[in-house]
Amino acid sequence: MATDWRSLPPLASLRAFAAVAELGGFSQAARALNVTHAAVAQQVRALEGLLDTPLVARDGRGMALTAEGQQLAQALADGFGTISTGVAALKAGGSDRPVRITLTASFATQWLMPRLKDFWDHHPDIALSLHPDARVLDLRRDGMDLGIRYGTGDWPGVSSRFLAPARMAVAAAPDVLEGRSALSIPEMQDMEWILARDWPEQENYIKSLGLNPETLSRTDFVNEELSLAAARQGLGLVVESLALMEDDLEEGRLILLHDSKDQLPAYFIVTAPGPQRAATRAFVKWLESAA
Repeated sequence: MATDWRSLPPLASLRAFAAVAELGGFSQAARALNVTHAAVAQQVRALEGLLDTPLVARDGRGMALTAEGQQLAQALADGFGTISTGVAALKAGGSDRPVRITLTASFATQWLMPRLKDFWDHHPDIALSLHPDARVLDLRRDGMDLGIRYGTGDWPGVSSRFLAPARMAVAAAPDVLEGRSALSIPEMQDMEWILARDWPEQENYIKSLGLNPETLSRTDFVNEELSLAAARQGLGLVVESLALMEDDLEEGRLILLHDSKDQLPAYFIVTAPGPQRAATRAFVKWLESAA
């Protein structure tokens, strides 16, 4: 049976009366609720007026529950007890539940994984659950605490904060370049390319260089992670976000040939509006420090 919410007395009055009944007095209830004796008495009187029924029999400085008061007190004890148990269980489960993160496989592999040891060095008690997915998930519907998305940061219905630049770049393994550190546009046009399939941003960046993506000699892979792995093996030039090639460039596995230097699109931390769990806040703070 559906609850008739409009017929219920105010929660504050019910809570005040339940505390008086459980603790045996107005002063004791006031201390437990961290309010004044007068405030508790006022809430109980308001409840009696709303129900048109005396709940507390006052006798000098003492008090006792009427028969109706005892009946209501028992119902409230059961109800508030169930609420208290449910909230405690939810808090306990929430504190132990891993932080669930949706992100692309390439970002997880190239950017996040090399840094995770530092996170667990500082937060060994926080578990993480990574969910690599090329799709943009609904955070609330899919039970995600946060996402890391590529774009301009202006998505509706979520809060976003800048994490890392996603400037597009062209790179290649040293063997492909045969001692060269740069290539002209005509030279790039004649090279083998390793590209990710169905990635419009990649195609637009190639066009911005003055190249025609459709006439390139190219091998398409299903995702960025595989195209990067092929590029490291010297199979051709690769287009990728500069942030995801940082380690490869620093360690010499790839050589940077062109950098777009665009500020957007970029990688953003995305959360649903509203308060976040302490573990989620700690992970977000660490992400920003690690960028």
